[in-house]
Amino acid sequence: MTEPTFTTLVSRWYEQNARDLPWRVPGIGAWPILVSEVMLQQTPVVRVLPAWHAWLARWPDPAALAADTPAEAIRMWGRLGYPRRAVRLHECAVAIVERHGGRVPDQLDQLLALPGIGTYTARAVAAFAYGQRHPVVDTNVRRVVSRAVAGAPDAGPATTPADLVACAELLPVEPAAAALASAAFMELGAIVCTARSPRCTGCPVESICAWRASGQVAPAGPTRKIQRYAGTDRQVRGLLLGVLRDAIGPVPHQRLDQVWHDDVQRARALAALVKDGMVEPVGEDHFRLIGDGPATQPLPG
Repeated sequence: MTEPTFTTLVSRWYEQNARDLPWRVPGIGAWPILVSEVMLQQTPVVRVLPAWHAWLARWPDPAALAADTPAEAIRMWGRLGYPRRAVRLHECAVAIVERHGGRVPDQLDQLLALPGIGTYTARAVAAFAYGQRHPVVDTNVRRVVSRAVAGAPDAGPATTPADLVACAELLPVEPAAAALASAAFMELGAIVCTARSPRCTGCPVESICAWRASGQVAPAGPTRKIQRYAGTDRQVRGLLLGVLRDAIGPVPHQRLDQVWHDDVQRARALAALVKDGMVEPVGEDHFRLIGDGPATQPLPG
């Protein structure tokens, strides 16, 4: 198998079979793409779609979000999950306004320097918004390359420099074609070469897939350990945030005490929300979402 053949096959398949997603509309702009990439982290497309539309209707550019409070970003995030992303996205918008005049930068080093923007997101924005040649490597891409090129059933638990090199070697030299290939690799892993139930029949690279040629089968269980949610600190943090998100003004500690029976776990979850910059204390025994109103806001009687 030659690398150009693999890439060409996947790119052609993508052009005919890619899902019709709003952040893929030509000319949509870098900010909508950046928002989509942050929202799609550990969250399925079906849940992201309505949240993405609502977010951009309210904050169509970084300046609009930066002018609002992080509390409103958390509220708008709702129950999308992993709400720290909302705070980081607000911090990112502020940095874009302060450092780049409100325009999402097009240089990789500048993207990487933005708050909350890591290796994957920076390269995704550079490739999908600006048509640049960068390896865009997420779990789906690592799985596709691992199977089709290396012949292994799956990749490791985290992206490594070797994954970036392996993906970069598959990209065409021409930047626009490379950006399309990056999107194609990702789409193939998301809807065809899935972790547990790959649809090998009809896959565009079935005939040259090293994993299929080796006679290997998909792993019997999940490739990653499924995280428990019920009873975890994450659940308690979500319950606490739910109360604060729905409140008008600071919430007394006694109200928060009602959301969870375990005093130690509840206190630990609340402390984590404060440490993560999502919640702040007001006075001695009240709390609110970060930046939710003036510092001198009176407490409820």
